[in-house]
Amino acid sequence: MATVIRMPKLGFDMAEGTLVRWVIGEGQEVAKGDVIAEIETDKATVEVDSQEEGILHKHLVQKGSVVPIATPIAIIGEAGEEIDVDTLVGELPELEVAPAVEAAKPEPALVAPAKPSDKPEVQVPEGIVASPVARRLAKEHDLDLTSIRGSGPDGRIVKRDVEAAVAAAPSTVPAAAFVTPEARQATREPLSKLRAIIGRRMTQAKQQVPHFYVTIDIDAAPLMELRKQFNALIPEEEKLSINDFIVKAAALNLQRFPSLNASVDGEHLVRHAQVNVGVAVAVEDGLLTIVVHDADLKPLRQIGSEARGMIERARAGRVRPEDIEGSTFTVSNMGMFDVDHFIAIVNPPEAAVMAIGSVQQVPAVEGGKIVIGQRMKVTLSADHRVTDGAEAARWLQEFARLLEQPLQLAIS
Repeated sequence: MATVIRMPKLGFDMAEGTLVRWVIGEGQEVAKGDVIAEIETDKATVEVDSQEEGILHKHLVQKGSVVPIATPIAIIGEAGEEIDVDTLVGELPELEVAPAVEAAKPEPALVAPAKPSDKPEVQVPEGIVASPVARRLAKEHDLDLTSIRGSGPDGRIVKRDVEAAVAAAPSTVPAAAFVTPEARQATREPLSKLRAIIGRRMTQAKQQVPHFYVTIDIDAAPLMELRKQFNALIPEEEKLSINDFIVKAAALNLQRFPSLNASVDGEHLVRHAQVNVGVAVAVEDGLLTIVVHDADLKPLRQIGSEARGMIERARAGRVRPEDIEGSTFTVSNMGMFDVDHFIAIVNPPEAAVMAIGSVQQVPAVEGGKIVIGQRMKVTLSADHRVTDGAEAARWLQEFARLLEQPLQLAIS
């Protein structure tokens, strides 16, 4: 029986997506779980998996189309099945085609050294697709975009491609060279889709969500020691990060405090049945939140494995719909940047977000003596419509207890 594949909704505020590439062509076989297309949203490029098996009978939208959510995009049926497309899907809306995707792109060339040039800026040649950040970097380093192989969706040149070309190219600027004040020029470029939606959503969050913040200082020495022991026993590719322990501890704690695993829906409070912990990931032009589903029920090694896979896909611009859907609480960790303390903004419709600083060696008092301790600052940002300071403080106390007695995380 024929099945209609529709444009998925990824996130509560998504209204449309751009179909950037068909992975499976008409007439080809499709198995459950096969990637059939790639779509670009405001947040990322996402792979659309098939939930059915059969033959991809027909593409209903062309590559480059900007497609509203729930719009039919393809039909999968049985081999030899007669399918009346008009009866099955009805009249399709007229769709806009994104110019950058519509343009034919030649096969990108290998990275080549930059050529000296006096041109004031780098133009994007016909058929070459590059992100705003990539264009800016190419301009700064006087690189020819036609000489760079793009690793983004459909050959799109992104930041990492230009950085690789810069690293490969010999320097043509003398070490003592400098820019005179007269030579400095301001630039103006449009916001990327991701940066624009981050700005819009965070503005709405700060305006519409009554935030409050609670900070606690955690003894991280037991956690660091347990992680060291764990990682000595498992393969290199499976080693656990500090964040894996944090995700597990947050998930277990949300079981005990369901008000923080909740959302406001009009005049109602929705306490979610699942504990899905989002992890903020730095990507080109902004942040993307990947989601560890049912994190409270998964062992540490599974959390670590799933998170690594999703982070790699996010940074490669190849996330799957389930990678970024359904978070009920978010963890934002800037410890790798040596940030000791910061405050995060609640990501609606969630009720809370936790900001994690780096583990730092500081003077600490133990048994009346000053010793070298390992401490970590954690700040919980919460929605005052859902919870209050006392409950948030208790939540942090229990979270600290879990990390300061981390063996609980290994047996839960």
